[in-house]
Amino acid sequence: MVKRPDTKQARIQRHKRVRGKIHGTAECPRLNVFRSLKHIYAQLIDDDKGVTLASASTAEKDFKDYGGNQDAAKAVGKKLAERAVAKEIKTCVFDRGGYIYHGRVQSLAEGAREGGLDF
Repeated sequence: MVKRPDTKQARIQRHKRVRGKIHGTAECPRLNVFRSLKHIYAQLIDDDKGVTLASASTAEKDFKDYGGNQDAAKAVGKKLAERAVAKEIKTCVFDRGGYIYHGRVQSLAEGAREGGLDF
């Protein structure tokens, strides 16, 4: 019998490994990404205080389209950047959450860059 690797556990291990190297502050928070099949979530986190500074997702009430595609991810990135710029946050470090920098994760990052965030 062939055993299938646990991809969720592998992603969590990658995320833990990256989190040992990436740290967000109030001046340069961590842009965290979580991706599910239907939605994508992004938040700016100050790891010193353990506080979320800004967040955006496709699960919000004002988001009407389907949340599981690249267009939705780009829109979430732009909305997050808009909220961050309103709080005078210009730079951040990108935490891809153990996901491959491809597809929806890449689209979210490009949308955040277009919205005015630097990373």
